[in-house]
Order: sequence, then C-alpha cells, then structure tokens
Amino acid sequence: MPDHNIHHQAGPTVYVIILTFNKWELTRACIASLIRQDYSDYHIIVVDNGSMDRTVENVHQQFPEVTVIANEANLGFAAGSNVGIQTALENKADFILMLNNDTVVPQNLLRVLVQHAQSLPDVGILTPRIFHYDNPESLWFAGSRRHWLLLEAVDFGPVEARRYVKPDELHTLDYIFGTVMLVPAEVFKKVGLFDESFFLYYEDMDFCLRVQSAGYKLYYIPDIGVQHHISSSTSSMPAMRYYHKARGSVIFFRKHANGVRLPFIIPYRLGSMLGTLIRLGRKRKWRVIQAYLLGLWHGLKVRLQLL
Repeated sequence: MPDHNIHHQAGPTVYVIILTFNKWELTRACIASLIRQDYSDYHIIVVDNGSMDRTVENVHQQFPEVTVIANEANLGFAAGSNVGIQTALENKADFILMLNNDTVVPQNLLRVLVQHAQSLPDVGILTPRIFHYDNPESLWFAGSRRHWLLLEAVDFGPVEARRYVKPDELHTLDYIFGTVMLVPAEVFKKVGLFDESFFLYYEDMDFCLRVQSAGYKLYYIPDIGVQHHISSSTSSMPAMRYYHKARGSVIFFRKHANGVRLPFIIPYRLGSMLGTLIRLGRKRKWRVIQAYLLGLWHGLKVRLQLL
C-alpha cells in the first residue's frame, strides 16, 4: 500500500471512506482488499460509529497506515459518513469513494473508476457492478432507474438486479446505493453532504436526487465489480431494519413527493405499508410490526432539511 502521507503523482487524490459499526472481520477483509490497489494516490479513512468489538483498536494495530475517526456513538450512515467526507474535503480530496465495510474490492477498482470519472461528462456519482459475496457470479446491483411518478427504484429487486437491467453496458442511472459510490469532491461542495435527517436507508437515494437536480449525471461502470455481503449489518436485527426503512421512507417521500406526484404517491405508499403489515402479520412478527409502525410515526415527526 502506498505511503498515504506522500502524494506519489500529480493526479487525482482519492479518499476512501469506510463506515463501521462492529463486524470487525468484514471490515478487516475490506481494508485488506483496499490496501492492494494499483492506484497511487489514495487514503483510507475508517469512521467508526461506536463499535464494541475492538474495531478501532484492531484497525490501529493491523493497518497503521489507515486513518481512524472514532465517533463516541452510532451516528447512523448519513451523519457518520459526513464525518469522513468532511475530513476528506478538508484534506483537499479530488474524489471520495464511499465504501461499505462488508465489501471486498478488486485491485484495480480505484484506477478504473477514476479513469471513467475523468473521461465521462458531468460526472456526479459512479458505481461499479455489485455482486453477491457468496455467489460472485450473481449480480446484486447495477444501479437503478427511477419511476418518473412514484420515485421508486424500478429495476432493483430485493434479492438481485432485475432482468431488464443492462449489466454489460455503461449507462446513466437515477439511483446509486451507498454501498459503493465514487463522488468528485466538487459535487459534495455544490450539493452538500448526506442529509442527516436520515439515520439508515434512503439517504443515498436522497443524495442522488439532489446530485441530478444540480445538473450532474450518475453512471454505472460495467467493467469493474465488487463483492458485497448483503445486509450483513442489519440482517440479524429485523426490528431495527424495518424501523429505519420505515422512518427513512417517510422522510424521503415527504421531502420529494410534491406537485403532480403527491396524489399518486400517497395511495401507493399506503398500499405498500398495508402490504408490509400483512406480510409481517402472517409471519407473526409482532415486534417487527411495532418497530415498523414506530418508524413511520417518527418519520412523520422529523423536521425536514431542504438542502
């Protein structure tokens, strides 16, 4: 891994932001793949959201070249990520790569993404292919288009990318998930950081809408891919996951569902809520239902940040 205290080339400097909350073994594998990059000028910042599994100490011991920022509490994805983004901007980053700690990346990830970022017009965000870690041939995410009326991600399924995604073609998108996103520093400076009204879920979709509104484009890069442990951080905590998905969805649609969309989105979202409750009720997931309803209520009470 290059010495991150020295700029080896007169080229774009990339800061990689990895947000962590426990799951040290996944974080270790992620960092181990990152430090093998064939790109010269990059820095890794681990922002820890109050892990209790010695993540901070382990990073210091095993990867002393990595910068660690230890938050005293779990700030959530948006606010936690913003701590790292702000540090990168203060250190004159040219590009910032947001990377989930449950990913494993190829050696040429940064080089390929930066090359595309320099050659494509009006770049706002880039994402590579994202594969299932346990099934490296199975595509999980290739970006998503947005339903023009309902604002939903229309070509992303709950398990895999849907069939009409074009996984072999470079194309523009509407939504890129925060799992892996390369963002030019100027984009953050122009549109702002993640909206901290969100704690977990939907902050990336909100950011994508704001980036597009500022005139930038979102691109899917097919010639590079990462592996992802899907929902590793929340799969063992369904009540928390449903709470934050519900809360985030209400904030997102309150913020963006306006004008002609509003009379269509309201019944659609109510139908989605009813479907979720029926599904959970059939499985007798009463605690999850309670958390889901509480998330909806708390989402209604949040004061919106109209960035």
